[in-house]
Amino acid sequence: QLSCLLKMVTLHGIPEDLDSYPKELLLFLSPSDYAATGSCSQFFINVGKANVDVLPREAPRRQQLLLEALACLKVPGTQINEENAEILGRLVCDLGGEYIRSSGGSLLKDLSQCGSFLPAQEEAIRDVISSGNTTFGPPAAWSAFTLNELSGLIPVLDHSILQQIPK
Repeated sequence: QLSCLLKMVTLHGIPEDLDSYPKELLLFLSPSDYAATGSCSQFFINVGKANVDVLPREAPRRQQLLLEALACLKVPGTQINEENAEILGRLVCDLGGEYIRSSGGSLLKDLSQCGSFLPAQEEAIRDVISSGNTTFGPPAAWSAFTLNELSGLIPVLDHSILQQIPK
């Protein structure tokens, strides 16, 4: 339906008020098409607010969006800073384990909003949390506030991490 709606909306070119349409519509548009109304980073800010689960995780279009976003943001290597993580929004859920490890704790808060993870992502999240080198500190120093901030990651935590968290 969204793909069909996009065809209708863009029948006579990209409308200038495209940002007023549902963000999920942008999942089916390329950043170069959007360039007429804004920058690629603005495009990905809007895409990051969309429900990317409209596209299955394995969908080529969803994977392509992540690659285009990383290119647009000129991400060097596999390290994502907090500013870029904020722009990526829900697309951080598709970052591989190498990005999660390289970025340290800067992705944890954003990752906690993801619905599910691949095994390699889960392992990377546990590695980052176990290192204690995050803004949240080691699990032994966590408070109820920290657990609330990272609530989406709790299912990923293993016994060795959970037993360190104070009661």
